[in-house]
Amino acid sequence: MTDWDIAVPGRALLGEGPVWDPSTGTLLWVDILSSEVHSYGPATGDALLHRTGQHVGAALPRAGGGLVVNLRDGVGLYDADGAFGWLAEFPEEGCRGNDAAVAPDGALWAGTMRYDEAPGGGRLRRIHPDGTVETVLADVTVSNGLGWSPDGRLMYYVDSPTRRVDVFDEGGRRPFAHLPGPGIPDGLTVDADGCVWVAVWEGGRVLRYTPTGALDRVLDLPVARTTACAFGGPDLRDLYVTTAALDAPAGEPHAGALFVFPGIGAGLPSPPFPG
Repeated sequence: MTDWDIAVPGRALLGEGPVWDPSTGTLLWVDILSSEVHSYGPATGDALLHRTGQHVGAALPRAGGGLVVNLRDGVGLYDADGAFGWLAEFPEEGCRGNDAAVAPDGALWAGTMRYDEAPGGGRLRRIHPDGTVETVLADVTVSNGLGWSPDGRLMYYVDSPTRRVDVFDEGGRRPFAHLPGPGIPDGLTVDADGCVWVAVWEGGRVLRYTPTGALDRVLDLPVARTTACAFGGPDLRDLYVTTAALDAPAGEPHAGALFVFPGIGAGLPSPPFPG
């Protein structure tokens, strides 16, 4: 049993998208349904960075400061001074942005889903720093976790209702790991050894898979709605886990908190978005 701590107490409706920003020494994370971007510095505590005008699925650091955000109607940019502008707009009735991540080549991979989670209603898009948009997958349901192997040759991806993690390589898309119940896969992160850590929605845990797809570690949390995970801290050895208070079971006072497992592994640095 590995001990967890609460990094940020509170009741985020739908905490998601943790990512470490080495330029500021803080962890960025979002509360999707509250339209909020938060920043957590281990030495200074939590701070609200932005209230976005739309539901925000992910917020990631930019190379020159500021944020790239996956919103309801597309992908936007916050400058370091807080000024906002659209990079790419693609509004779809009844849809919103969900998880997103920056690839080793600097492109942003951004997923969407329908509010009613209708099958096939989501998309996975690749957005270049110049605003060019490619639709990679056009028939996903809940586009979720994204991550790359240490050498950048493999991309891991979750469409939550499939109950599995898939991997993309030169040969295309194939299943990587089928998750046992209870719960379904949500956000993920990849560590320096190429292991894939997956947060399990309605499962109250984080699972670690070896590069061969074997389950080798289980981290239990005191809340059912675990949503995403990422390594942070100056040496990227602490695993942060976001959670949700939305419709959480009774008797979960910590639902919606940001949790941390100190010193549990070795993460990979996340590249900033060049745009």
